[in-house]
Amino acid sequence: MKRVIDAIVALMLLIIFWPVIAITALLVKLRMGSPVLFKQKRPGLNEKPFYLYKFRTMRHETDASGNLRPDAVRLTPLGKKLRKYSLDELPQLINVLKGDMSLVGPRPLLMAYLPLYTKEQSRRHSVRPGITGLAQVNGRNDTTWDKRFRLDTWYAANHNMWIDVKIVILTVGKVLKREGITQQDATTMEKFTGSKEVL
Repeated sequence: MKRVIDAIVALMLLIIFWPVIAITALLVKLRMGSPVLFKQKRPGLNEKPFYLYKFRTMRHETDASGNLRPDAVRLTPLGKKLRKYSLDELPQLINVLKGDMSLVGPRPLLMAYLPLYTKEQSRRHSVRPGITGLAQVNGRNDTTWDKRFRLDTWYAANHNMWIDVKIVILTVGKVLKREGITQQDATTMEKFTGSKEVL
């Protein structure tokens, strides 16, 4: 039932927001060039890899050694606005329609994090990843990794339709208030290097 609801709602939202999606794509093309979409492999249900889509928010700039420059340097003014209003996340509705993701679930993180998870933390992959989730309405990026994982694993074990509805409502409020988009004094959340707590 959740998969059916996800597909129907994602299709409806794509239809409703297609003018916003089209304008955003055009602005990214004009300000940052191609590609318009950021595509990256992420672990999905049961750790099966899929490609996550977002609108680009950063330029591909490297230093003299060929390494990517810091996120704070590459993040563009347009990218900041897209993140501020969560418009960069809209292409993930395609991921939901394809079945890679759900509207609500633990956020899909990097493939490189998989070997770093404890057995308990790995349970976050027992459900489809989501555009929003319990961790996002309890701090979003402005929280600790251990707290995020505790919320993700609790959701994986206890999720139901009513919890999903509550998370969606809280997400709308977070986006409108623009709370917790980044960590304090950081462009994005710091990289996960392993748990500091035994979970």
